[in-house]
Amino acid sequence: MARILVTGGAGFLGSHLCDRLLDDGHDVLCVDNFFTGSKRNIAHRIGHPYFELMRHDVTFPLYVEVDQIYNLACPASPVHYQHDPVQTTKTSVHGAINMLGLAKRLKARILQASTSEVYGDPEVHPQPEGYWGRVNPIGVRSCYDEGKRCAETLFFDYHRQHALDIKVVRIFNTYGPRMHPNDGRVVSNFIVQALRGEDITIYGDGQQTRSFCYVDDLIEGFVRTMKTPHGFTGPINIGNPGEFTMLELAEKVLAQVGGRSKLAFKPLPSDDPKQRQPDISLAQSELDWEPKVALDDGLKETIAYFRKLLAEGDVGEGRAA
Repeated sequence: MARILVTGGAGFLGSHLCDRLLDDGHDVLCVDNFFTGSKRNIAHRIGHPYFELMRHDVTFPLYVEVDQIYNLACPASPVHYQHDPVQTTKTSVHGAINMLGLAKRLKARILQASTSEVYGDPEVHPQPEGYWGRVNPIGVRSCYDEGKRCAETLFFDYHRQHALDIKVVRIFNTYGPRMHPNDGRVVSNFIVQALRGEDITIYGDGQQTRSFCYVDDLIEGFVRTMKTPHGFTGPINIGNPGEFTMLELAEKVLAQVGGRSKLAFKPLPSDDPKQRQPDISLAQSELDWEPKVALDDGLKETIAYFRKLLAEGDVGEGRAA
């Protein structure tokens, strides 16, 4: 049994990670400031003998005793990270400094949940870990993109300067139950709109592509990365290389939900990447990992989750409770 800290542990990915670590027999400390995380996501774990919940903002130092740290704290959707862009950058940068300082003091292994957004609007396709990216440093998405890039810099400088045992995972678009219903991301948007019988919002011409990884596959990638030898740092891409246009995704959602929703086209947001697909060769060779869940199967589970939320009246215009 390891004592494991998960920052952002009440969020979409963090709550699934907490579940996995508890199921694997570990002692889990879940830390979240509940800006986008939800107590609903971890309510089923309250009272578990090896689960502890702490309200805390990682931009402030944290003094706990743990063996491993998964640093997932940061709003991850444009709607939320653009709401307070300065705080978003602080969460990525100050949060990384605070968690790295904690890991240094404890001599603990630490994993950074980075993002495919470090590649920006890429000129290389698919994106390998060696690609440095094409990111606008002063755009509306920069608070997140550059914040995550700076966090990676800090992780590798702590590794070089202090021999810290780090792991860096670059997450590609992930979906599944417990996604935030109002996060503005394409999977949750399409599903909620279709379930409500509203028009499906397509930005641009709908030909931009994304690669969608089901949450269970991603968490398996996290756990395998954390178990790699000391010398392996990453960064490593974790995502599903299956590539779909926004129109193809909309058609898949409508095929499962049914109803009379039509497609409504709107202008493409600023700095929105036109292509996003991971090269997972490194994950295949180093982790013996590749995604198992097909998009149609993952959408089925995700739609069932949102259908239940709607039935319970938990999908509002603001943030979920």
